[in-house]
Amino acid sequence: MTRVKFGAFLAPHHPIGENPTLQFRRDLDFAEHLDRLGYDEFWCGEHHSTGWEMIASPEMFLAAAAERTHRIKLGTGVVSLPYHHPFNVAQRMVQLDHMSGGRAIFGSGPGALPSDAHTLGIDPMTQRDRQDEAIGVIRRLLRGEERFSVESDWFTMKDARLQLLPLQEEMPFAVASMISPSGMTLAGKYGMGVLSIGSMSTAGLQALPTQWSFAEDAALKHGTRVDRRDWRVVMSWHIAETREQARKEAGAGLLRWHNEYTVGTLMRPGAAAFDNPDDAVDQTAFGDSSTGVIGTPDDLVANIRKMLEITGGFGTVIGFAHDWANPEATLRSWDLVARYVMPEVNRMLEGYRESQTYVIEHRDVFQRAGEAVLTKIMENERAVAALKETQNNRAAMPAHHAPDLKR
Repeated sequence: MTRVKFGAFLAPHHPIGENPTLQFRRDLDFAEHLDRLGYDEFWCGEHHSTGWEMIASPEMFLAAAAERTHRIKLGTGVVSLPYHHPFNVAQRMVQLDHMSGGRAIFGSGPGALPSDAHTLGIDPMTQRDRQDEAIGVIRRLLRGEERFSVESDWFTMKDARLQLLPLQEEMPFAVASMISPSGMTLAGKYGMGVLSIGSMSTAGLQALPTQWSFAEDAALKHGTRVDRRDWRVVMSWHIAETREQARKEAGAGLLRWHNEYTVGTLMRPGAAAFDNPDDAVDQTAFGDSSTGVIGTPDDLVANIRKMLEITGGFGTVIGFAHDWANPEATLRSWDLVARYVMPEVNRMLEGYRESQTYVIEHRDVFQRAGEAVLTKIMENERAVAALKETQNNRAAMPAHHAPDLKR
């Protein structure tokens, strides 16, 4: 069975009111924490407005994270390509790849926040076409093609070629996908991976079963190939030892995040404010159309297996990082996922369970071991006396070694 990988997506979404410098540092601590726990990937985004999403340069943040981590892959989730000259994007990704020791993943998107595009004077109708155009140019640059020129309506390159290529022989590419087919179609056109962010919404979750077919159709049309192992599906969760504890820890922060940011700031169509923390948890995790998990490791295991079945399979589960709970409970949530969810989803514990069951069910076969120990003891009078003295003093031998002297 192909192993399901695990990662985190840090937009980030931080409530306004906390020291921004400390938020940056805590986010770096978070990346370091995930690296120690064995997570496979860490993604962070690019945003320039709304107050809550405060990382403006994912490349700069990931370069700092690279100095504090060792093995976790570092993905731009995402670079909004219409905001940048493609040559500069390629240059920054090459530098990040070298500074991270070959751990960079290039994730791109058209730009998610209309307020960002407005600030930069970009017509939203042009963003997806510009992303497509930029990806084609960046791929040529990163592959080290001979010098080439491009005249576009939004950028110009003359005799362009990178003087340094990525450390990786082929840097992984991924494109953000929401609900529309555009992201998946772009992934198929270039044979790239996918970061499905829309799966956190009810509409996005309902669209997932058909999403991959758009990538496959586009790949067939353009003569490329896509692999489900390069498909990353974003899920939101908060995990604790019990559902009651998870509800208690996440409720108030979830209420604020949804009401103040999703509804109050982004004004997402169809999104309605929650009445109270319990209502927030119930609608997010326990309704008929809920997309989040607020509960125990077992709850998350069940939801991931359900998601794998719904989609037909994907390569990586990406947890959406948030501040629903306080920092201590949040870190513990990710720890519980690493300790209990990862091995269960990947069936790493089945061999242990089979081994335990085999020993229990074949007790008669292993009884000879106890008999062999007893035989040796009974051959030596001093050993018999010492054993009886030990038992009289109620100092028991380990159960799997102790012979039965009454037999």
